[in-house]
Amino acid sequence: MNPDAHTLWRAPRWALALLLACLGMLGPFSIDTYLPAFSGIARSIGATPTEMQQTLSAYLFGFAVMNLFHGALSDSFGRRPVVLWGVAVFTIASAGCALAQHIGTLVFWRAVQGMSAGAGIVVSRAVIRDMFPPADAQRVMSQVTIYFGVAPAVAPMVGGFLFVHADWHSIFWFLTAVGVLLWLANWRLLPETLHATQRQPFNVPHLLRGYWQLGANPRFLLLALASGIPFNGMFLYVLSAPVFLGDLLHLAPDQFFWFFCLTIGGIMAGSFLSGRLAGRIAPKRQIRHGFVVMTLVSLANVALNLLFPAAAWWAMLPVAIFAFGWALMVPVVTLMVLDLVPDRRGMASSLQACVGSVANGFVAGAIAPLVMHSAPALAIASLLMMGIGLVAWIWVKRHVG
Repeated sequence: MNPDAHTLWRAPRWALALLLACLGMLGPFSIDTYLPAFSGIARSIGATPTEMQQTLSAYLFGFAVMNLFHGALSDSFGRRPVVLWGVAVFTIASAGCALAQHIGTLVFWRAVQGMSAGAGIVVSRAVIRDMFPPADAQRVMSQVTIYFGVAPAVAPMVGGFLFVHADWHSIFWFLTAVGVLLWLANWRLLPETLHATQRQPFNVPHLLRGYWQLGANPRFLLLALASGIPFNGMFLYVLSAPVFLGDLLHLAPDQFFWFFCLTIGGIMAGSFLSGRLAGRIAPKRQIRHGFVVMTLVSLANVALNLLFPAAAWWAMLPVAIFAFGWALMVPVVTLMVLDLVPDRRGMASSLQACVGSVANGFVAGAIAPLVMHSAPALAIASLLMMGIGLVAWIWVKRHVG
């Protein structure tokens, strides 16, 4: 923690949480905003559904690759410069997407978007731990998740409105405007939270040794799996939304927002409860509660989908409850990861985000296309991904400590 933290931010704590949440929302916002326009973009530029799926995979893999560097760079050069450069590149990439006339160009700029969007979410985690002791950091992390949760609910509604009333290009022009406003807000408000005595020398061999030591730490790897893989049990449904909601549940595009509202409502409720429990119950107990919720609802989801045809009135609820369980435990696991290496929190945040993002990219490019056309297959895949996280958590608790 920065010893001068109390002098760096004098506004209410929720205001810093809101600023950091806006940074973190760039990633999900730039995914969910253009989902309602998927088929329209394909028709406009002559792309196949598979090629359109690559615009999502390119974004997610770009996000994963650069996540290895955002946090480590912020350990050396400071949190503020990395955030400002990341938002600036995101803004340029959004304009590139808006101007794209060919699928190859769109895939390229989507990859650049992904490479830059991660700066916000990676560095914001390190900023929280720079500024607050553990219990307060968990409360702020939970507040960030609550605010952050609004973006994916609003994004498809904004994207659908822009697509219907303008065209798909307007979606990316909107993201360009968001990038400009966010850059100005952080340039004006975000303090440098990394204390001068805590800066690490930017030395490539030293950096690689740090990655090797952290990557070889079984506790880190298992905690990263416990937080990142279960997210895909929910994210799989977001990635499959056009097919899941349109073809399987027979919802019109302007009804998609119900799914996102329910899911994000689950995230916000879980995050709120996580913040309320901070300092009141043991962290391991809170994580256990989150996994119990996810396990029970995942099993129920599989059973319902095997027994009954998917229907809109019930099929979206298990995803929302799953999101509640994930949000209940993930702030605690994230803080555990950051505290493994107090002198390289940026690197820890980077590597944790990279593990999750690689999983996201694999699910988007390989798993989602295989299972999105079957409600039982979606439910089983979601259960399996939650199971990986559960096994990782049980293993770290019993065998690593």
